[in-house]
Amino acid sequence: MTRRHFTFVCEGAQLVASLDEAPGTTALLIVSGGNETRAGAWNGQALLAARIAAEGYPVLRFDRRGVGDSEGDNRGFRSSAPDVAAALAALRAQCPQVARVVALGNCDAASALMLAGGAGLDGLVLSNPWTFDEDAADEAPAEVVRDHYRRRLADPAALKRLLTGKVAIGPLLRSLFAAARRAPSAPKGLAAEIAAGIADFKGSVRFLIAGRDRTGLAFIANWNKADTRLQTCPDATHSYVEPQAQQWLAEQTLQVLRNT
Repeated sequence: MTRRHFTFVCEGAQLVASLDEAPGTTALLIVSGGNETRAGAWNGQALLAARIAAEGYPVLRFDRRGVGDSEGDNRGFRSSAPDVAAALAALRAQCPQVARVVALGNCDAASALMLAGGAGLDGLVLSNPWTFDEDAADEAPAEVVRDHYRRRLADPAALKRLLTGKVAIGPLLRSLFAAARRAPSAPKGLAAEIAAGIADFKGSVRFLIAGRDRTGLAFIANWNKADTRLQTCPDATHSYVEPQAQQWLAEQTLQVLRNT
């Protein structure tokens, strides 16, 4: 496998990309979330790229405008559609044999792909999509609170702290009231926007949820839980840093690539 780095242009700014070359006609485009660089947390995206390329699929990662090695202003995920479009064009130019492209996005990168209606891609792997509106980013959905207390109640040390009075009652009661809240009957805010954005997408879609991630659990709270495209890794955290979670993420991504 060969990894090389190059630049491409997005609205006048030079963006930096890394390409793991492979002979396949289906490729993976990794879109970074937040202000994360193309290497990913703990180099996770670079490791995933190498793993996917070893199976025969070219993989492109890039830094969007204003992030990492790329020029330009960082305007956040809502303004990243031109970056994704430019990266897709660069991937096709660098790998002329490629006929189909699947994108993988975690967190607000997943939401950006949904807001862009699939961004002209053939398949999407949408991990822990971001659904928090700016004015509600600190409010945990009931599902998140319930998951937190399920784990705490299974922890003997946490139970001992509760029984010996070492847990503040006020915050505990507020959390319990939050856990008792009913889920909204229909998505609203950003959750509604991304649902509408992806509604007419004709390509393959898979939603990946890290079972120990607040963002992923919040997405489930705002989504149809009967959606057969949902897959959950119970013990994974947000960036899939656990060895078993890394394996699971790679396998899920490869399944979509093989079936696109």
